[in-house]
Amino acid sequence: MNRKRLASVLTLGLVGLVLVAADPAAAATSVTDRYIGNVSNILLAVALPITIIVEGVLFYAIWKFRKADEAKPTKENRRLELTWTAATAIVLLFVGLAAYSAMGSPYVMGSSDQYQQMMDNPDTTVVHVDSYQWSWQFHYQYEGTNFTSSKLVLPADKQVVLRITSRDVLHSVHIPALSLKKDAFPGRTTYIATEINSNAVRDTPYVLYCAEYCGAGHSNMLADVVVKSPSDYEDWASQQAQQAQGDSSGSSSSGNASSGNASSASLAAPAASA
Repeated sequence: MNRKRLASVLTLGLVGLVLVAADPAAAATSVTDRYIGNVSNILLAVALPITIIVEGVLFYAIWKFRKADEAKPTKENRRLELTWTAATAIVLLFVGLAAYSAMGSPYVMGSSDQYQQMMDNPDTTVVHVDSYQWSWQFHYQYEGTNFTSSKLVLPADKQVVLRITSRDVLHSVHIPALSLKKDAFPGRTTYIATEINSNAVRDTPYVLYCAEYCGAGHSNMLADVVVKSPSDYEDWASQQAQQAQGDSSGSSSSGNASSGNASSASLAAPAASA
């Protein structure tokens, strides 16, 4: 009777654990967050029953043999040894498969070819993240116009690829709220691919940290990350592109005027000297 009650309690506890573990996964802020959260919840669901069983056996042994004068040597039991060896192998295999299900996704770890295919998709938002001591620059392209922003602005409900480079030393892009992290190597390009959920849209910006020590200004190497709805992102990108075009045309006009004045001066100089 006691064993049946214990089994019922353990069953209810496992069901409750699964329900609790499923809720954070449903509230994930990004696809990457969901993959990582699912693996963590699966490992937690496996680890807790094993911990309870092992600790239960330990306390049972302590209580049962609390009055024993001295410990007796254990007897050989090959069936028991084979059982716990096989059980350990099954648990490790399960953990490996669970981890591979997440790490095999390009939203967690992907190959250059996979990221290139994503970037070839016209519906994918591609941002070049340029890191240097001790700041960030984010380069965009919108309808053929390039522009730069001091903050990382990303659309929700849309596939995003970050192209990450470093000008000088090792840095690391880390956005904990979105479960995104990737090192930035000098002379090499790394990638992050994700899709941010609409529930991550908010007025308060997230924070991008540098997660690799890169010198005296490392602690100040921060940037704002703003997640917008698709329509708001389109409006923002359009405004930034128009401003970049205006700045470019203004620079070109002033450059032409300066070169024209220089030409006039150079033509007038010989006449004056003559």
